Amino acid sequence: MNSGPPDLSAIEAAVRSDLDQKNAARELALKNCRIIIRTSANAIRALHRGETERADELLAEARSLITEAEAPLSHHQDIYHAGFFYDAVKEYAEGVLTAALLAGEPLPLPADVGVHSVPYLKGLGEAVGEQRRRMLDYLRAGRVADAEATFVSMDAVLDLLTSLDYPDGMTAGLRRTTDVARSLIERSRSDLTTAVVQERLRADLRRS
Repeated sequence: MNSGPPDLSAIEAAVRSDLDQKNAARELALKNCRIIIRTSANAIRALHRGETERADELLAEARSLITEAEAPLSHHQDIYHAGFFYDAVKEYAEGVLTAALLAGEPLPLPADVGVHSVPYLKGLGEAVGEQRRRMLDYLRAGRVADAEATFVSMDAVLDLLTSLDYPDGMTAGLRRTTDVARSLIERSRSDLTTAVVQERLRADLRRS
């Protein structure tokens, strides 16, 4: 019987190859995620400034970075579903959905956006905050009817989110996103109600 140590060189080569690929995929995803988050945030800021073409360019850049990271991650689903990558994808989804909501366009499906349902829904929930910002802009401009229409859209989003009663383990904390959206909508309801009452008082004074 050979009492020497076993030859583990083949095992080392195999696991090193696998882990080197996994690490390279992770590093690329981390690098791209930082840019995706920043680019998506800049796209949302551009939308609020009315720079829709610039927003489209930034979202297209974010989409290409997601695609680049997804290719090597297809063999490493544990990293793909890790929090940091999903967070970046969620930011991109928020940008795409905010663009549609602010433009009053039909919302694309998750497959149209190219993301899974969970980051899509979390992005949709966070887009409520961007709708609130637009609603307040309308109120400051005296465009109460537009503010009311925006609020109706916000409320519809909340109705969808609250109807999806799945365990948090499946939805990566969607319930918390929904709770934040609910809080923003209640504050918006109060702001809108005050503005409507003031507008009616002004109208009554003009008629008197």
